[in-house]
Amino acid sequence: MPPNAESDNHEEVVPPLTRPQLAEARRMRAAELLEQGRSQAEVARMLGVSAESVRRWKRRMEAGGVAALRRRPATGRPAKLDDAQVEKVRAALEQGAQAHGFEADLWTLERVGQVVERMCGVRLSRASVWRLLTARLGWSLQRPQRKAVERDDAEIARWVAHEWPRIKKGP
Repeated sequence: MPPNAESDNHEEVVPPLTRPQLAEARRMRAAELLEQGRSQAEVARMLGVSAESVRRWKRRMEAGGVAALRRRPATGRPAKLDDAQVEKVRAALEQGAQAHGFEADLWTLERVGQVVERMCGVRLSRASVWRLLTARLGWSLQRPQRKAVERDDAEIARWVAHEWPRIKKGP
């Protein structure tokens, strides 16, 4: 699930910008361009947005300054886990499922939920665990590659090289 779980590189990974962050950056760039004296149509063309959006941003800027173009805090119910708890969960999950007493080193939503409950004392629904993993941790769904335990790649290669051509030719 972690984006760079396989890498031995210990550099800090910077997550990509979220859509709201990108939108705010676009509005800030529009403000810079408008303050440089560029026309609204030119700004819209440069940023790949509609002229109406630039007009709306300019009105907001004139009424409340550049600060009016900043993202507003999210409304609604606050998150059950704060940023410190999320980082604590990230560190725990990166240790692997077996480090937390699970038989196979495979994370499921239920297992992640159990670890969150053990570490933070917060019970999350499956949907909330999914949002934690994808939105807050930036992880993605990864399914384990199915491979038979009995598989013998050397024997398969021998069979393809020697037996298959004999069978294909026929008697």
